[in-house]
Amino acid sequence: MKYSKIEIKHLFISWLAISLAFAIARGDFGNFDKFVVAIIFSAITVGLGFIAHELSHKYLAQKYGAFAEFRANFPMLGFAVLLSITGIVFAAPGAVIILGRISKDNYGKVSAAGPISNFILAILFGILALTTAGTLKEISSYGFLINSWLGAFNLLPFGMFDGQKILNWNKTIYGILVAVGFILIGISGYV
Repeated sequence: MKYSKIEIKHLFISWLAISLAFAIARGDFGNFDKFVVAIIFSAITVGLGFIAHELSHKYLAQKYGAFAEFRANFPMLGFAVLLSITGIVFAAPGAVIILGRISKDNYGKVSAAGPISNFILAILFGILALTTAGTLKEISSYGFLINSWLGAFNLLPFGMFDGQKILNWNKTIYGILVAVGFILIGISGYV
């Protein structure tokens, strides 16, 4: 994959902002040590999910011959950090900009790559959570939960969400992905 300096900067700032927002939402910002741990937790779980999601879109779009680069939405990143003080996180950090001719099928596959990457990460975190203990289990359980939600949330069938593009491409695959999302979220309380 090819990366520009601007893209790397936008990915890094988005990763930091998302990690900060989720750490603030956890409510540990009153104690410096706990807050630092919460940021690390979030950077590993949410941050990794965000990076995997966006780079999955980018990789597949470039594979199909399109120009693809991530661009941050700085106002939405600021909003996510501010809103997280309430304990709620609504993060729309930006998107991969895709330019070039891509068939409807390939565009659907590019859109599906993001949620699929989150579901794969959720499963990997779930396996780790079931086979470890202590802090690693806690991080892994949170990684399972958050990546299940990230994948499912992006399947909403409207606006600029991946779900609308996947639904326009293939209703069966969309249904399967939604079912996977519900199953993962459903079992997240047991992992």
